[in-house]
Amino acid sequence: MTASGSLPQSAPAERNKQAIADVLARVLPKAGCVLEIASGTGQHAEHFARAFPALIWQPSEPDPESLAVVAERVRRAALPNLLAPLPLDIRRELPPLRDFAALVCINMIHIAPWSACEALLEQAARLLARGAPLVLYGPFKRGGEHTAPSNAAFDASLRARDAEWGVRDVDDVVALAGRHSLALAEIVSMPANNLTVVLARQ
Repeated sequence: MTASGSLPQSAPAERNKQAIADVLARVLPKAGCVLEIASGTGQHAEHFARAFPALIWQPSEPDPESLAVVAERVRRAALPNLLAPLPLDIRRELPPLRDFAALVCINMIHIAPWSACEALLEQAARLLARGAPLVLYGPFKRGGEHTAPSNAAFDASLRARDAEWGVRDVDDVVALAGRHSLALAEIVSMPANNLTVVLARQ
C-alpha cells in the first residue's frame, strides 16, 4: 500500500456494511462518539461515518499494518466526523479514553481468543454510560448449535488455524455480558447466517 495506491479491501465488509448500517440506524444514539473495536480495513468506519454524519466515529485497531491502512483510509475520506484510528488492544490496559455513546465490534470475537471477548465486555462496562449499546456482529451458535452448515465449516477452519479461535455461542456471550452490567437488548438475524447482538449497559 502506498499513499497514492489502492487500499486493501475486505469483500465481506463490502457486502455486509449496509445491512449492518440498517441495524445501527435503529440502535445507535442520535449523537455522540462511537468507538469501533478492531476496525480491520476501515471500510465499515468510513461507511458508517458517511451514513451517520451526526455521530463521531472513532476507529481502533491493534495490528500495526491494519492500523496504517485505516489511518490512510481516514485521511483519504477526509470526513469531519471520522477520527484517526487509535492503536488499541482491548486485552491490554487502555489509555484514558472519553466516554462513548456506543461501542461497535464487527467480526472480531470469533477470530480471537475467548479472553478478547471477556476483555471487550469488561471494557464496555467501563466505557459506556447507562443505557448505551454495545453492538456485536458476526457468526454465532445458538443453544450450542450452529445456525448453518457453512458456519460449522467456518468454525472448524478457525479452530484448525488457532485452537483458541472459534464461533461463539450467543448464550455464552450474553451470560458473560450479564456479569459485566450488560443486558441483551435484541438479536437481529443478518444475511449470510450472521447475527447482530445488541447489549445495553445497565
